[in-house]
Amino acid sequence: MFASMHRLKSLPDYVEVLPGAFSGSLCGRRLSGNPSSTIGFERRHNRAFAMDDEDEFVRDMLRDVPRSPVDAARIRAVNAGFDAAM
Repeated sequence: MFASMHRLKSLPDYVEVLPGAFSGSLCGRRLSGNPSSTIGFERRHNRAFAMDDEDEFVRDMLRDVPRSPVDAARIRAVNAGFDAAM
């Protein structure tokens, strides 16, 4: 996640970002609930986006990890191409 964030930081502010996770998931923690964002907005308002120290970033991501939503396993299975009935 840290390496991906740094690749995103190199993009111009106007680039739109579509979340690959949802609010409440580990990757989607602190998402606003908006269906999209921009690199510029994240640069200005996302605390994790401002972190340059990988150890600090990891500590922050592991702090107060929320429980997975009830249907998280089903969503992961569908996203991986498995039958939704699994």
